[in-house]
Amino acid sequence: MGPRTPADLAARAMDVAEAAAAHRPDALVVACNTATVHALPALRARFEPELPVIGTVPAVRPAAAGGGPVAVWATPATTGSRYQRALIDTFAADVAVTEVSCPGLSEAVERADEEAVGRAVAAAVGRTPAEVRAVVLGCTHYELVADRVCAAFRRSGRPPVVPYGTAAAVAAQALRRIGARPVPDSPAVGGLRVVHSGRPAALPAAALAYAEGRAVHAGAAVTAARATGEGAGRAR
Repeated sequence: MGPRTPADLAARAMDVAEAAAAHRPDALVVACNTATVHALPALRARFEPELPVIGTVPAVRPAAAGGGPVAVWATPATTGSRYQRALIDTFAADVAVTEVSCPGLSEAVERADEEAVGRAVAAAVGRTPAEVRAVVLGCTHYELVADRVCAAFRRSGRPPVVPYGTAAAVAAQALRRIGARPVPDSPAVGGLRVVHSGRPAALPAAALAYAEGRAVHAGAAVTAARATGEGAGRAR
């Protein structure tokens, strides 16, 4: 999410959540750190307990457990927010933590603009103290380019850094909230429904630039094919 006011962000998150809830999901995952920072309490007040709402919190705690120093890369709207500052004060009070704003990075990742991603990552590396050894990827977009982030640190002549994302933790929490257990080798049984500005849409082509996007696309195709086959079988 770009440079909007906190009120704009909260209102937009609520609109998106209402559109998602209309499809009667088992849980609502707010897969955006900025939306979580500015809208999670309001979303939970609106939808819970009927619909569990899972937020996305920067992985400050596990990153700080390594002893630091730590950098938290985030969007301008999240960097310096009271929410993120509270996380740092709570879980990294004894560790050196630098908040690094990354303007333009999430937008470049969303467009799969390789050159823009490279420029934004290089700029963020330049704003990150040389002694940092752990980088919290405080935006879900950034996890899609974690390898590029690590490579940029190496190219700058710095020691390797360890990236900390939230995808696995958020997935685990979503399963816990709905009372399910992870079954890594189970076949794909879900579907994919994309809504853009309140209207049905397709998965953006830019998503296919990333392994995660291709996996989602492939899973949706398998599920659709299975449903088509089952429908044909019933018709006969």
